[in-house]
Amino acid sequence: MAELSVVVPVYGCADCLTALHQRLRASIGEITSDYELIFVDDRSRDGSWEALCELARSDPGIRLIRLSRNFGQHAAITAGLAEATGNWVVVTDCDLEDPPEEIARLHAKAQEGYDFVLSRRKRRRQSLFRRAAARTYRWLANLLSGTEVDPRYTNLSIVSREVVEAFLTLPEQDRQYILILLWLGYDHATIDVEQDERYAGKSSYTFGELVRVAADGIFFQTSKLLRWIVYTGFVIAVIGGMLALLIVYNYLERDPPAGWTSLAVLLLILTGFMIAAIGVMGLYVGRIFGQVKGRPLYVVDTKVVDGVESRISPAQAGGGREPERSLAAAERSRVPG
Repeated sequence: MAELSVVVPVYGCADCLTALHQRLRASIGEITSDYELIFVDDRSRDGSWEALCELARSDPGIRLIRLSRNFGQHAAITAGLAEATGNWVVVTDCDLEDPPEEIARLHAKAQEGYDFVLSRRKRRRQSLFRRAAARTYRWLANLLSGTEVDPRYTNLSIVSREVVEAFLTLPEQDRQYILILLWLGYDHATIDVEQDERYAGKSSYTFGELVRVAADGIFFQTSKLLRWIVYTGFVIAVIGGMLALLIVYNYLERDPPAGWTSLAVLLLILTGFMIAAIGVMGLYVGRIFGQVKGRPLYVVDTKVVDGVESRISPAQAGGGREPERSLAAAERSRVPG
């Protein structure tokens, strides 16, 4: 077991990797000489894997994992955590927006008795639209889930071995790294960091992908939205009953209402609500279907350890299932002799 592991999910960062590697080594070298760097290539299309293999040939402390296809950032983080052996594990993105030099502060804060430490950007170097959208999404997600997650949290964090093992026991397919850490609880702290400009290239998240990630965070991290639909349905039913009584009263005591405009509007409102409600429930049912199929969270295609590249057999390729995580934990904790 290493003292410190660093997990880096990689996608679309070929031009950042050399600088990232140099800065990681310089930063971690101030903490310990017993460390490992784990890069998880989420099937990048920009030559990231070739750049990583070149780095691995020059640095035996690098371990590489290449997934069989693009499974997403949080699946890649999970794959890296499953491979990590460190007593402490740092997670950071590959684009150098979060300075690796902050790892020393994270580690020092964790030594005060915390199980994991998160980082929070003092300010976001993004467009006004992106910042407003992020705040709106996080407000809505917090409202639905009853949490108080700060929208400025980043993936740059350090977690203890105990937290890593707890993280890996969770089998759900729809996962977000920070949300799972906060759900796990444990004693944790936060440090504030300055966000740097992206070292090279641009974000791989398109507008459509950001919308998808936001929808996953809003719909599939909690079932409270389903309860809200039920409550709304009761409210609409009560309003409908009151309108029916009003119409009967007007019919008996006054002149009947002329025209069918109000009825048409009411039908449109009710129909729209029912379609939206059925659609939301359909999304939940679809996610349940995906979960119960029992497919692995990710599939590993290739690993590079000590500079040696090896293809992974189909029996060993799947990851993210609870039995495999328990076996890995047992192997790491086995005492020789």
